[in-house]
Amino acid sequence: MLEITSLKNGIVIDHIKVGKGIKIFNQLDLDKLGEEVALILNANSPSSGKKDILKIENNLDLNLDAVAIIDPSATVNFIKDEKVVSKKSLSLPEISEGILSCQNPKCVSTTEREVTSKFILVDEKEKMYKCHYCDQIYDVE
Repeated sequence: MLEITSLKNGIVIDHIKVGKGIKIFNQLDLDKLGEEVALILNANSPSSGKKDILKIENNLDLNLDAVAIIDPSATVNFIKDEKVVSKKSLSLPEISEGILSCQNPKCVSTTEREVTSKFILVDEKEKMYKCHYCDQIYDVE
């Protein structure tokens, strides 16, 4: 059995849908952190069968909007002195900046380097966003 030790201080992103843990890892550029990071794939879960988990030591400044866009059902636990000091449920952000990329090749956010992508949530249930610049619809799934 694989054993991952507890964190002294940091963040645990839990209840990530299977397969989405690596996407979150990549989106947050966790491979570039100087801290310990554990990515656990296909962990057993009594409630959902299987799940992914991310444990990040000593880093409390993460873009949780990016996590929510990838998996809004994930939960975030903030750890201090090996104890959970707070938990956060995620929801899709109303506005997403610099996370999603417009799929319209003529959009100013894809043709101009200094323009940061910006999307507005138009349908939370369907996880659909609209580009602020060209109105292109982006389906997160």
